[in-house]
Formats: sequence, structure tokens, C-alpha cells
Amino acid sequence: MKKIEILDSTLRDGAQGEGISFSVQDKLHICHELDNLGVTYIEAGNPGSNPKDMEFFKAVAEVQFKNAQVCAFGSTRRKNCKCEDDANLKSLLAAGTKTVVIFGKSWTFQVTDILKTTPEENLNMIRESCEFLVSNGRKVIYDAEHFFTAYEEDKAYALETLKAAVDGGATVLSLCETKGGFMIDECRRAVAEVVKLYGKKVTVGIHTHNDCGLAVANSLVAVKEGATHVQGVLLGFGERTGNANLSTIIPNLQIKMGYQVIPEESMKNLTAICKRVAELTNIRVNPQSPYVGKDAFAHKAGMHIDAVLKNPFAYEHITPETVGNNRVFLMSEVAGRSMILEKIRRFVPDVKRNDPIVSDLMAKVKELESAGYQFEGADGSFELLVKKMLGQYKPFFKLHYYQTTGSNPRPEEGVCCCAQIKVEVDGNFEITAGEGDGPVNALDIALRKALEKFYPVVSNFRLVDYKVRVLDSKSATAARVRVIIESTDGQSSWTTVGVSSDVIEASWIALVDSFELKLSK
Repeated sequence: MKKIEILDSTLRDGAQGEGISFSVQDKLHICHELDNLGVTYIEAGNPGSNPKDMEFFKAVAEVQFKNAQVCAFGSTRRKNCKCEDDANLKSLLAAGTKTVVIFGKSWTFQVTDILKTTPEENLNMIRESCEFLVSNGRKVIYDAEHFFTAYEEDKAYALETLKAAVDGGATVLSLCETKGGFMIDECRRAVAEVVKLYGKKVTVGIHTHNDCGLAVANSLVAVKEGATHVQGVLLGFGERTGNANLSTIIPNLQIKMGYQVIPEESMKNLTAICKRVAELTNIRVNPQSPYVGKDAFAHKAGMHIDAVLKNPFAYEHITPETVGNNRVFLMSEVAGRSMILEKIRRFVPDVKRNDPIVSDLMAKVKELESAGYQFEGADGSFELLVKKMLGQYKPFFKLHYYQTTGSNPRPEEGVCCCAQIKVEVDGNFEITAGEGDGPVNALDIALRKALEKFYPVVSNFRLVDYKVRVLDSKSATAARVRVIIESTDGQSSWTTVGVSSDVIEASWIALVDSFELKLSK
């Protein structure tokens, strides 16, 4: 099978996304995850742009990776400057990576209006920068910025910039669709010509953005036309609408198109690695992400569930285990007996289709959903409901009382509410308090403090999402509300639900379910 190189830019291009910020330690942890995945290159930052990136490169130099090479990223030399005097190029050498990625201008508009130099000087900047890095023992990946725009407006010059990079010793030409606005056929045409001109001399690569929602499609088309180097971000985040999503591209290339991208055993860890990278980035994996999202293999309609239980091929394009994901049956009022039966069999494998517990649980679910509960998005609460109805549930603690108080103005930053609770575990009582930026946050902190004494594992998970929905807006402040809480321990996540006319009580119900479910496992 033809080998495709993957360059992951989570730590460089991905860091340009809104709300994304990595510490040096975050970067080191993410590098280990990407290395475990089996990518070829990790583009880890620009050492010339900030001291934190240079600190990272010093730290990562002490780390041995089994699959990936860490790359430093920077630009060609400044105009009218010698390479040996250019601060950016010197910082690339100081980073100490065997491979460096540099970008240069392909588009005459960028050359004349942004760099304020001549097309001839730009060619010199590209060629001489590559020569300088190669002469200092570095492998050079050249990113041709705005290449596709340049190809459409002044093809001859765009191709000349690539020749300058090759003449300078670059071994990879990465064609950058920087504005993310090109259609599939436009990308196909440009890549095909570059592969024809340079494909036997150097590796041709692709770097796309998602402004038209085509970053993945354009990357796959580029590979079909002969590109063997693909750049992107594991979870697709990045500037504006993001970069090409590697968690989609990698399985598409390997599973669907027959290329060799990552080790087979790594493919089975794809979902878990994506979750860990999301946790380190302090974001959530999009539930509807292909392959790795929690809804990627989720089924809700009764007829669909019945068919999948008979043969998953009916509605699934691959088995979820191939990428380390799980099949999910969503619980709702449209789910049928097959769905309920499958859920119960997780706890009682030999239960029969006509067992009374199946009918009882169906009736209970419909009763609760009519009262405002929604188990479709609360798998954790549904699991607890099944265990309770099967007599397999034992509470891990008993609440005696909780109370919350608020203050305005805030006494200090990050604190506007306090909570006090009293819980009992096996006849032992614990009274604790917590401060937070809201009543639910304060309750979470207080409950965690109370239970850690009895169950240290509660310190290993946290809340990552909190949603409130008013179920009957006509009732104004007396309306019932539904609260959904998502929690994670960094490896897996679970969702719980609570309903009440009191938003704090609804939150407490969901919060307790979250703790109980984790403890039950």
C-alpha cells in the first residue's frame, strides 16, 4: 500500500484557533499522544514567535519518540537580509529539530502588497532560506502559502516559487489552500500539475482550511492526484473555521482508500487519543465528528436499532471498534422493545424479549420523558435507572441536606456562591462547604470534598458541560427545567439528567447521578 505522511499541526496552526492555548506541559503530553497515533511529523510551534515555544523545544529535545519527528516552524528570511543574520532562521536552528517547516509567498499580491518587495527578491528569499537550512543539516518542508490562489491568478509565478524551494533543497512541497475557499476540482487541477512537474523529485503535500467545509475533501482529492504528504489538525480546530480534520482524513485514507497512514493497532486507539487531546486542549470532541464522535455510531429510531441489532451492516459503514469507538443506542420515546432489550442485556445478558422487566422499563421511560426527562442525551442516568429497576443499584452516599447562598457583589474573583452539604456514608457523616462561581459549581465542589474522604476516585473526574432548558415557558418562574450535565475522567465521558421546577434541585439530581455512575464503575 502507498504510504502517506501525516503532519499534525495541532500545536502550531491549531493553536491559532479561538480559545486555544497550550502550556509547555500540554504540548509535551499532546506530542506523546500524536506519537502513539503514529503520525510522521508534529509541527510543534514557531520558536521565533514567542519564548514559550522556544522553552518547549528545549524540553522536547530530551524526549525520544517512536514514530514522529517534531518540527519547528517559521518563515523564509526577511527581504534584503542575509540568512545568517535573520533572527527567525537562527531561531529555527536553535530549536534543534532535524526537520523544519518554512513558509513563503506564492501569490504576487502578497509579495508586492504585503511583503512590499519584488517578485525576484521573493524567489531569492525562498531559495536562499532553504539552502541555508539544508546547509545546516536540516530537512526542509516548504509550505507554499496561498498557492491555490496564486495558481489561479498567476500560475507561472506560483510554479516558479516551487522551483525556487526545490532548487534550495526542500524535499517536501506542501501546497497550502490558505484561504479555504477553493472547490474540489480547482484543487484537483493544481495538485495534478505540481505532481506531474515535481512528483519524481520531491514529496508533494497538501495543507487545507475549512472555510467552505471542504478541507477534508480537498485533502483526499490531493492524495488521489498523487500527493503523499497531508497536513492538518487532529480535531480540525484552527484559525477561522479550522484546518483539515485529521481524525477524519486518516481513517478515510487508510480504511476507505487503501493507503498506509498509521499502524493498524493505532487505528483502534484513534477515538481514545482524540478524547485525550481534546481534554488536554480543554475542549470537547464534536459529538457528530465522523469516526470519533460519540454520535458517530449512535442509533435512535426503533426500526434502525432493530436492524442494527440483527446486522450492524444495515446502517453502519464500518464497525465502531475499528477506530476504537462504541455503538450507542439512544434512549427515547421512539425507541422500541429491541432497544430496551439491548440496554438491559448489558447488565443481565440472558434476559428474554418477553420478560416483564422490558415492558416495565419501557413504561417507566415514557412516564419520565413525559415529565420532562430526556434519556437520549443522558446515557448515565438511563444506566442508573436500569440498575435500579433490576435491583442492582446501591446508593454510595445519603444526602441529609444541602443549602446554597449567593452574594452580590462578589467577595472575590471567581466566587459568588457558597454551598454546604451533609452526607452519610456507611453511618459516617461528613459536613463540608464549597465556594464557586455559581450554585452548581459550589455544590459540585462541596460534594467532591465530602466524598473524597470515602472515595478518592472522585478527584479524577470533572464536569465539562452544563445545560439548562426551560420545559414550559408559559409557567414563567414556576416552569419545570431540565438540566443535563456531562462529566469526564479524561478517558471516557458520561451524561446525566435532572428535572424539577427548581433549577438547583434539577442540577443536584443530575450531579448526584454523575457521581453515583462513576462510583458504580
